Amino acid sequence: MKAIITAAVTLGALLVAPTASAHAPCKPIDFYVAPNGADRGPGNSAQRPWKTIEHARDQIRGIRHQSCDIVVNVKAGDYVVDRTIEFTEADSGRNGHRVIYRSADGPGKARLLGARPVTGWEKYKDNIYKTKVDRTFYTLFEDGKRATTARYPNRRSDDVWAPYLTSVLKEPEKEAVYQWLYSKPGDWDKSWNLDNAQVMVWSGGSWSWFTDTVPIQNPSWDDNQLTLEHWTRYALVNSRGGSRYYLQNSLDFLDQPGEYFFDFKNSEVYYWPKSSIDKVMAPTVKTILSLKGSTPDKRVRNLSFDGLALQYSDFVSWYRNGWISAGDAGEPHRYPEYDRQIEMPRNRFGAVTLTNTSGIDLTRLHLSDTGFTGFYLLFANDHVRISDSLLENIGADGIKVEGPYPGEGDVAGQNVFTNNYIHHIGELVPGDASGVELMNTGNNEVSHTVVKHSARYGVSLEVRPEVKDGDGYAHGNVFKYLRLEETGLDSGDMGAFYTYGVSNLDPHEITNHVSQVVIGDVIPDASMPDSGTRGVHMDAGGCGFAFSDIQVGKTTDQEYQSYQCNEVANASWADGFDASKMEYDKIGVTSAFPYPIPS
Repeated sequence: MKAIITAAVTLGALLVAPTASAHAPCKPIDFYVAPNGADRGPGNSAQRPWKTIEHARDQIRGIRHQSCDIVVNVKAGDYVVDRTIEFTEADSGRNGHRVIYRSADGPGKARLLGARPVTGWEKYKDNIYKTKVDRTFYTLFEDGKRATTARYPNRRSDDVWAPYLTSVLKEPEKEAVYQWLYSKPGDWDKSWNLDNAQVMVWSGGSWSWFTDTVPIQNPSWDDNQLTLEHWTRYALVNSRGGSRYYLQNSLDFLDQPGEYFFDFKNSEVYYWPKSSIDKVMAPTVKTILSLKGSTPDKRVRNLSFDGLALQYSDFVSWYRNGWISAGDAGEPHRYPEYDRQIEMPRNRFGAVTLTNTSGIDLTRLHLSDTGFTGFYLLFANDHVRISDSLLENIGADGIKVEGPYPGEGDVAGQNVFTNNYIHHIGELVPGDASGVELMNTGNNEVSHTVVKHSARYGVSLEVRPEVKDGDGYAHGNVFKYLRLEETGLDSGDMGAFYTYGVSNLDPHEITNHVSQVVIGDVIPDASMPDSGTRGVHMDAGGCGFAFSDIQVGKTTDQEYQSYQCNEVANASWADGFDASKMEYDKIGVTSAFPYPIPS
């Protein structure tokens, strides 16, 4: 007890000490966290560090008179996160100063791990092991690589989602069904055990724009029918076209290295390792860091996280993108159609989740192996900066900003996302995957960014076509110095740069600006039975944009699709394109990027 009291007194004395004069430099107050530290210690020296970030947060939380920046130096090593590390408005920097949590030994050295090793393995048969587990999870990793949920048909390679089966129309009146999936005779084996199985499907048939992951309720083998536990986003057959799908999570599908099966009823996991069964990690949390103010008027402010590595987070038991119909949220809104555009509450999270924040800096981070979205900014967030960061192997979107419902207050915007390298996104949610997705948010900057290997988009900006001008907030955004490579790998009817429902009425004032963008080939491994892939796709309401100095590689459809409501200057799809105006040396991440560029 004496040690704790001493630490508190020391902490308070350091923080309330006045500066020598109003204009004198303010020396930051340093505290330390280390894997071998002790939370009963003072934490004010590298020799006597605290053990956990949570304890550092709690000690700082009680200080009311912050006179300088506070820096929590997190020493190199692994910190297992068994429960989300939460920050509220009580943890804000005060009096114009910041609270900074930094990797003291350089970018990526202090690692927050949202997973623990899976142990107790024993041989099941051949190369397959099994073990009992104490928690349920929906993705798995071996030696820093995501394992594949055992599936049928097997994926063509680790980097692609294909091949798929295709649902069929059982009889004309079964076209508009959302819960019954029918197969071609011979596609399925009646001996399969599907008690724990799921369907991963691009629902919608001929216009399948999103993916659903839905548990199977029961099979009816004689009818070639599966009944699903939840409705999919769209009907499973549309315009007489079937939906691409595969089945997953059955022991009968576990037939190659890198695949696993989870027996939920018996809390057992089966795995065929690629290298060592001793290197298997299973998630403990869906969110590693949460910054959440209690209301838009009581935000978390002036916090910084610098140089930390955040690895591993979990997915969900079932997934559907958005509500099926307007008003399904059951809440009154001016535009109930927006229910269909945003995630359901159960899916509003990321490995780093921000809600009701202002002035947050997330710099030089290494975010990897997430179950769902990497950075998720939900509703009221402004002046957030995500920069100089490496995002890789992300379950859904890399960076997602979900602003407010249209017409209900412009509370999200003025964020900067710059000098980030984002690759391999949409690994578990290929439908609607985007390196950076902005929804109903304005005055943001996305710059000096590489997005590489996406099932669908590179960068997207969306609202809804029903929204009247003035009620949508996706204006004043700047997109510049972007490189979008290997996008549209599993889809069609898309663009590497994509917009939807931004400006819906004449005269379409130019408010968003896109310049110095290189888009590589947009060629899918497997495409939906809709229109093809594009470099730039300005979908319904994709108006009010100025494009300049844009270069697009090969596509299966147009390089550029738009209504006559945008300005274009010097683009590769137009006559007279001048490549000498492209600033290739500035496009993508800069020389200040702190991590090796992934091969």
